[in-house]
Amino acid sequence: MALTSQDIARIANLARLELRPDEAAHTLRQLNEFFALVAQMDAVNTDGVEPLAHPAAVLGEVALRLREDIASEPDQREASQVSAPAVERGLFLVPKVIE
Repeated sequence: MALTSQDIARIANLARLELRPDEAAHTLRQLNEFFALVAQMDAVNTDGVEPLAHPAAVLGEVALRLREDIASEPDQREASQVSAPAVERGLFLVPKVIE
């Protein structure tokens, strides 16, 4: 799927962009290169390839170096809320802005 300069002009108009002719040509070239890359990836035969649930799943049994999920700072909620104009049950109260 190759775009034309008319396509770029229409896209720019829809996006409310003003492109100089050199910018339009550059954008056309970049988008066509992108679509060529997508077409190249689409041509790869992926029959029988199981999708990964997570990119790290390809590592198999390799242990990832993840830090422990522990609190490293003390709870200072009350100290943070001292200067708040209104607090209820540990939450900041703010005026309603959407009706």
